[in-house]
Amino acid sequence: MALPTELDRHVVDVSAADLPVHCPLPTQKLWNTHPRVYLPVEATGEAKCPYCGTVYRLAGPARAGSH
Repeated sequence: MALPTELDRHVVDVSAADLPVHCPLPTQKLWNTHPRVYLPVEATGEAKCPYCGTVYRLAGPARAGSH
């Protein structure tokens, strides 16, 4: 089994309304989940889940006072 490459990564665009961002998303199937982890996308505009490798990308500026 080949390891995923940077091109294979799953990217999810999120908006300020989605903050704070956590993985897995509520829409994922129960069998396909891992422990919930909150991701600091506000800091750099992008964060990668340490469990599954999904990349969350902030589309637009973070709202004032967001976590």
